[in-house]
Amino acid sequence: MPNRDIHLPSYPALETVLDAIAGWVKSYRLARGARDDLADCGPNEVMTMARDLGLTPAELRAIARKGPHAADLLGEMLVALKVDPNVLDQLDPCVKRDLQRLCVTCGHKRRCEHELAAGTAAESFRAFCPNAFTLDALFGPSVIQAKRPN
Repeated sequence: MPNRDIHLPSYPALETVLDAIAGWVKSYRLARGARDDLADCGPNEVMTMARDLGLTPAELRAIARKGPHAADLLGEMLVALKVDPNVLDQLDPCVKRDLQRLCVTCGHKRRCEHELAAGTAAESFRAFCPNAFTLDALFGPSVIQAKRPN
């Protein structure tokens, strides 16, 4: 079979328009909060990352869509409880990841933000925080209560 070079026609004007549209769509999605940090990963890579984190690929994708600051309230909650957020770095990394995962997927973020802003989170977090049980297990309810402001 002869070696033939295949030359595809080039349409610079059309490519410019399509690139502009693609850029606009990407900017629009980012502005609307749509994220797909795993878009450049193949299915096997996503599966491996998910397995390493103890998640399903669907859970990993859902968490990735939330963005890099989705677990920031965990640190704020620890500060409200008078617990040094750096303590989690010294604990088992799996525990820290689990706390972050629950924070990311929490359906009570508005209440959490409100309670943190009002300074009442330390008194009420057990009523809404999915990490309350683990935080009590790690730091003890008496430790957290003893450190509450009066």
